[in-house]
Amino acid sequence: MSGLRGVATAAACAAAVLSSAGCSRSGGPESTRDPSSASRPAGTVLALNQHLRELWTDHVVWMRSYIVAAAANQPDAQAASDRLLKNSGAIGGAIGQYYRGEVGFRLTSLLKERVSITIELVTAAKAGDEAAQNRVEERADQNAAHIADFLSQTNPNWSRGTLNAMLKELMAKTMGEVDARLNKRWDADVNVFDAIVAQALKLSDALADGLLRQFPDAFER
Repeated sequence: MSGLRGVATAAACAAAVLSSAGCSRSGGPESTRDPSSASRPAGTVLALNQHLRELWTDHVVWMRSYIVAAAANQPDAQAASDRLLKNSGAIGGAIGQYYRGEVGFRLTSLLKERVSITIELVTAAKAGDEAAQNRVEERADQNAAHIADFLSQTNPNWSRGTLNAMLKELMAKTMGEVDARLNKRWDADVNVFDAIVAQALKLSDALADGLLRQFPDAFER
């Protein structure tokens, strides 16, 4: 098995073992409707945790698929980036379904911006353009702060400082992955991806915990 399918499937299954979730995918094509219309709140604590873990595992798996393809100048990089943007809508919808208004749309927009910024960082790293990379890294920090601000204002159980730190750490590890792959340090590449999966699961668990605290009656224990 090779290319995007091989990397994505193997990484997804490995990450699923860590998260105790299956290797299935959820969420269809994005809609122009409110993301909340595409799904309903999970009925159990376990279902909520597994769903968010699956979505964030998808995020890091498809980001890795993009990095692998982009580093090798493979044409499947575009398909991987498209899948990343679809994942942003899935995460936004999963969170937004618990709230009224534009929460899902706003979070989706911020996550799509994060994906675009990450792709720009990969491009700058490939070109060896440190000045461009520094500029985009500043935008990445601003985006992390905007996401943390928005979520903490939406749910008081989501700590602004904690989420900001988690998002910045995830980005830092992702750039470490880019550096390792571009410089063909394969052991480091594998190790940093393990760390990325763990960080993504930590973030998803923090989001699930905030929902459970804000809506304790919405879930069966």
